[in-house]
Amino acid sequence: MRSRSAKSGKPHRFSYSGLDRVIHERARLGILASLLAHPKGLVFGELLALCGLTDGNLSRHLQVLQDARLVTLSRDIGGGRPQTLCRITSSGRRRFLDYLSVLERVLLDAADALEGDSAPDAQVSVRS
Repeated sequence: MRSRSAKSGKPHRFSYSGLDRVIHERARLGILASLLAHPKGLVFGELLALCGLTDGNLSRHLQVLQDARLVTLSRDIGGGRPQTLCRITSSGRRRFLDYLSVLERVLLDAADALEGDSAPDAQVSVRS
């Protein structure tokens, strides 16, 4: 049986090479989505609340994103105490939007596959 990509004439159609491993991790995906929704940035505590991470987890994921130049972190005194402001960079924004385009393609391909399924109510069984 020929694969769907072979039928459509598009080799490697389902490889999704644009799914960036740095972004694809669940916590980093949430961090970038939060920062995209807040272009002026978020202080560490706000980002912590939005993403539901621990201090250490958020710090580590922000370090990975900063190393990849997707976010910037700046420290300042706000309200009499040090605060870290997190912002998505312009290249981080572009890279995240490119990632979302690929993710959209994944969803559309999955929807197409479900529509083309001749037996939508058929149960999938796993042989042991």
